[in-house]
Amino acid sequence: MIRKFLPFHFNPFDKKKQEIYNSFINFFYKEAYFMRVLAINDISCVGKCSLTVALPVISACGVTCDVLPTALLSTHTGGFDGYTFLDLSDEIPRILTHWEGLGLTFDFIYSGYLGNISQIETVLAVKRKFLKPNGKFIVDPVMGDGGKLYAHFDYHFVEKMRSLCDEADFILPNVTEACLLSGESYPEKGARLPAEKIVNVLRSAHTCPIVTGVDEGKENAVYYAEDQAVKRFALPNAEGFFHGAGDVFAAAFTGCLARGKQASDAIRLAAEFTTASIFRTAEAGGDSRYGLLFEQEIFPFLQKLNAR
Repeated sequence: MIRKFLPFHFNPFDKKKQEIYNSFINFFYKEAYFMRVLAINDISCVGKCSLTVALPVISACGVTCDVLPTALLSTHTGGFDGYTFLDLSDEIPRILTHWEGLGLTFDFIYSGYLGNISQIETVLAVKRKFLKPNGKFIVDPVMGDGGKLYAHFDYHFVEKMRSLCDEADFILPNVTEACLLSGESYPEKGARLPAEKIVNVLRSAHTCPIVTGVDEGKENAVYYAEDQAVKRFALPNAEGFFHGAGDVFAAAFTGCLARGKQASDAIRLAAEFTTASIFRTAEAGGDSRYGLLFEQEIFPFLQKLNAR
């Protein structure tokens, strides 16, 4: 991707151009980054979400992104019929045993879609065993949207997800998930979400709740706890429902944190990147089930990441 922006055709055997290329890379990333992120999520082969978003976005930020897949699906479950689903719960212990033998540890662990309660327990064990002492644990408590739990989840799952969130440094619920975790009722159509109240309720149990996708008419907002206050960051809203937007935000937020950004800056950068990807997707038209056109917004996102 970076070579596309060079003013010449890259030739690895041309020493002068190799020097220019290396200088460009050094300027682009400014310094070497050796942070290691573990992304725990499913692989949906089609319909950009989960690991097919996390891996490219976090890697583009200039940090290592390792993955622990929880399930393999032919497509994501949002609007596609007849999708295949392979639960990888039985394979995960073998993967972890191998990693333990290698002595692997991670600076950041980011968890997303978990298909059952046993996988939540596994992620808790992964966090306790593989996260470095000063590492950060980020949980996107994927459970539902539009005021409803996803299929196959129940309120026992919600309770277990709360226990996972209790150990997180950051949680990234959407509005539905924030209501489920906080015990607040999902707002009726046209009613205002009591976002500040929900963040305060969540903050009493979790270090830093970040509630995403708060629809406020002309604006779409993120509410988050910072120090003793509840902060709000909003950008223009786009009409429609866009699959994978939460995953784009979570991946960008994680990548920015791994690059050393403060949480408030990471929220702003991730929200701007997600919003730009949404508007590009809306303008392009087509079937929104296939996810955001985030690839074409990565370079502007990285320019902002390196400029701040």
